[in-house]
Amino acid sequence: MAVVTRETSGVFAIAPTPFDDRGDIDYSSLGRLIDFYERTGVTGLTVLGQLGEAPKLSHTESVSVVSYVLGKTTLPVVVGVSAPGFAPMRSLAQEVMAAGAAGVMVAPPNTLRTDDQIVSYYQGAAAAVGPETPLVLQDYPLSFSVVMTPSVIARIARDIPSCVMLKHEDWPGLDKITTLRHLEANQDMPRLSILCGNGGLFLDFETERGADGAMTGYCFPELLVDVVARTAAGRREDSHDLFDAHLPLLRYEQQPGIGLAVRKYVFKRRGLLASDAQRAPSGVLSEHTRSEVDYLLERLARRDPRVVLVA
Repeated sequence: MAVVTRETSGVFAIAPTPFDDRGDIDYSSLGRLIDFYERTGVTGLTVLGQLGEAPKLSHTESVSVVSYVLGKTTLPVVVGVSAPGFAPMRSLAQEVMAAGAAGVMVAPPNTLRTDDQIVSYYQGAAAAVGPETPLVLQDYPLSFSVVMTPSVIARIARDIPSCVMLKHEDWPGLDKITTLRHLEANQDMPRLSILCGNGGLFLDFETERGADGAMTGYCFPELLVDVVARTAAGRREDSHDLFDAHLPLLRYEQQPGIGLAVRKYVFKRRGLLASDAQRAPSGVLSEHTRSEVDYLLERLARRDPRVVLVA
């Protein structure tokens, strides 16, 4: 299976982990999700991310999920291997790469404060997963409370050859993308593939600033694929028009605490998940919230014919 590189572009959809109402992994729903992602034209998949409820899975379950996904698709698959220590990170990374993963993603622990601490941590993470393993740097200060400046990212890119991709989720972060691309143009850092998160909330302008695509889990990945493709083709107005149609639902899904619950509920409405259950602790949607999501879906269906729902 192909690995991710500094030139990787497109959309890597972050897949949620489906559970049944008892809390067991629902592999039937996971299979439907994978088939669906392939039909939408995504470039790759990411599993065991934060919104994949990775911390709620055992090591055995994590390996089982990755093995199932890799056996179901030929798309490149990035696996989240973040862990409190390097030993469990090393163990999971070795198993998933041996199974055919395209790379691993590592988020920083919230104990990091200085630039030197951040760089040192990623040097250790790269050594733990192995120098041949493509490493995705997850930059999400709103969640992890670790602020990575462009200069720190440039240091990591220079010092760690296996770090080939930045999952950019800083907010606001548009100027950060511009600064990184300027550093690359001036040969102050090697090129990194930049795929953006935050549910796609700023993807319309992130692609214009130089991002290579998205790595996120918005419940309509078709929108992400279209925005990336239309921007690349120079169809700016078309890209923004479609993005604007999805923006109310995208914004609603991005709410901290209930975002995954909204996403799983929509996937259930789309006939992909048998249950929108999460493992505890989890956010729960009130009936009022569900009715608002239904309203947004009904409005979106009038502007995007791909919105087909089941009861």
